[in-house]
Amino acid sequence: MATPAVEIEVGGRTVRVSNPDRVYFPEHGWTKLDLVEYYLAVGEPLVNALYERPCMLHRFPKGVGGEKVHQKKVPNGAPPWLETVSIHFPRFDRDVDEVCVTEVAAVIWAVQMSTVEFHPWNSRRGHVEQPDEWRIDLDPGPEGDFATVQRVAHVVHEVLDELGATGFPKTSGGSGMHVYVRIPPEHGFDDVRRAALAFAHEVERRTDEVTTAWWRKDRDPAKLFVDYNQNARDHTIAAAYSVRGFADGRVSAPVRWEEIDDLDPHDFTIATMPERLARIGDLHAAIDDAPFDIRPLLEWADRDGAGEPAP
Repeated sequence: MATPAVEIEVGGRTVRVSNPDRVYFPEHGWTKLDLVEYYLAVGEPLVNALYERPCMLHRFPKGVGGEKVHQKKVPNGAPPWLETVSIHFPRFDRDVDEVCVTEVAAVIWAVQMSTVEFHPWNSRRGHVEQPDEWRIDLDPGPEGDFATVQRVAHVVHEVLDELGATGFPKTSGGSGMHVYVRIPPEHGFDDVRRAALAFAHEVERRTDEVTTAWWRKDRDPAKLFVDYNQNARDHTIAAAYSVRGFADGRVSAPVRWEEIDDLDPHDFTIATMPERLARIGDLHAAIDDAPFDIRPLLEWADRDGAGEPAP
């Protein structure tokens, strides 16, 4: 017999959560209700990361051991208070309403819909075609390791410092790391992507552990790929504080630069992150206070003759 649904009161909303005892993370036996409680504990910082951004939901209706569903379109039956944004997809010549999180209740509604991962755009609904977040994705190759990620992260930090840009690092929740830089929404996706490639080329020049080769077959499997394409339109990566779809309940965790050498991404889970957040606060809280103008990177791209990166 199924366990009765529970009602969660959050921000003046009531969200009904069905199947609260369904196991979502088999390694520890953590349930759907455990996931709800995690997202309640980190709700405000997560909303800050998602705020007014079109958001793809990665749903796992049977838990992370089952099928993953990539959900862009808001399903029928969504509550009337749920905020959305209409996105046009030229390839299909259609408009789709995506979730646009503005409150914690929207996060809990998404979990009720079996969402584990939140993947926002790097632009907001007020300027969908002009990103306000430059994303640096450090993706180790199949023969790489996290130690390579840690070393390359320091090179990234060095280049950002020389540019006068403030980077906000986090674990990816998988095998890599992300660094976010707030930028004014003054350029389109193509320019932000071109700037990201110019930055990646500079990191590649400073260490032989990095590649910017677009095609996987052309990459040394031991090298780390700086994935500039995460800045392309409709490309998304897991938000800060988002849980990832792994059996151990890992989380994409904001970290300090000085922590990087001692990091183990497996230490950040739905069980450990609430205490860490309560102890040190939201390490990405000040990201909106540190905008960086990408024009120097566009000058680098012109200098390098980079043109448009591979599709």
